[in-house]
Amino acid sequence: MLFNLARPALFALDPERAHRLTVRALALSPRTGPRAGSRLASNVAGISFPNPLGIAAGFDKDAEVPDQLLGLGFGFAEVGSITPRPQQGNPRPRLFRLVEDRGVINRMGFNNGGADAARDRLAARAGRPGIVGVNIGANKDSEDRIADYAAMTRLMAPFATYLAVNISSPNTPGLRALQDEAALTDLIDAVNEARGESGPPVFLKVAPDLEPADIDAIARIAIDRHFGALIVSNTTISRPKLASSNAGETGGLSGAPLRELAQQRLRDFRSATGRQMPLIGVGGIGSAQDAWARIRAGASLVQLYSALVYEGPGLPGRILGGIEKLMHRDGFSSIAEAVGSE
Repeated sequence: MLFNLARPALFALDPERAHRLTVRALALSPRTGPRAGSRLASNVAGISFPNPLGIAAGFDKDAEVPDQLLGLGFGFAEVGSITPRPQQGNPRPRLFRLVEDRGVINRMGFNNGGADAARDRLAARAGRPGIVGVNIGANKDSEDRIADYAAMTRLMAPFATYLAVNISSPNTPGLRALQDEAALTDLIDAVNEARGESGPPVFLKVAPDLEPADIDAIARIAIDRHFGALIVSNTTISRPKLASSNAGETGGLSGAPLRELAQQRLRDFRSATGRQMPLIGVGGIGSAQDAWARIRAGASLVQLYSALVYEGPGLPGRILGGIEKLMHRDGFSSIAEAVGSE
């Protein structure tokens, strides 16, 4: 109700300013932490998730409000992307609502306060319950991006339930080249060495804009190097038919227009991995039906972000309640049973 009242005022503001006000409001709210587990619980990459719905990276870039996000009902919160050094990101405006399409275009460019500040916040919450993943990136002006990822792994591993290696943002020039086979092998080897034997599992976040050969290579390398999961997928640089006047803005497209592409890419990676690796479905998820379809297509977990812009903080609870009903309707007793059952 409060979101419905505040929505016109928020939508009258520049999207980035509205987002900052939302994060500040959350920061002032109680740190309620995660809700109690439910029949939606599952184990992925050795982690016990209370439910399969997470908040994707990009909302809480600087690890300011992970506990408050968990309190909304999310089963896990992924903070970041965080880079070794602070950086301003790309010039404003760089965030655009596509209201008619229920989508978002962003060209933020890994704007964040840097690793040291985020590490201190994460260290301060040490011992609190809840699954918090840390999404790591490289600085735009870095001379050695692989070294950046290795340094971030060493720094964040003690404070992360899992690490997410983001090489798929379209808003840092040249970053997606790290998805090429040779570069990806070097990157993963460097991250695994930095993580050590006792570090948290590492997930790899990939783009939806991949050719079949790229999908096969990424799947093979991730399996050979024992990654914990693949996050499928980031925003897209492709443009389906859109109605919004902001449709021509450059950057990564997310939200409802990404749904079909992200769903298909998940199926592609499900096939390419031979079901040997957990998949996390992201992109265009805005309802229980969307989340359930992604789970049935092969996702062990799902994430959302853009849908919150339009649906507000009650969305996680509505989705989880809907998933329970759909799971019962289709005769499954657990999320794990439903994964890949379409």
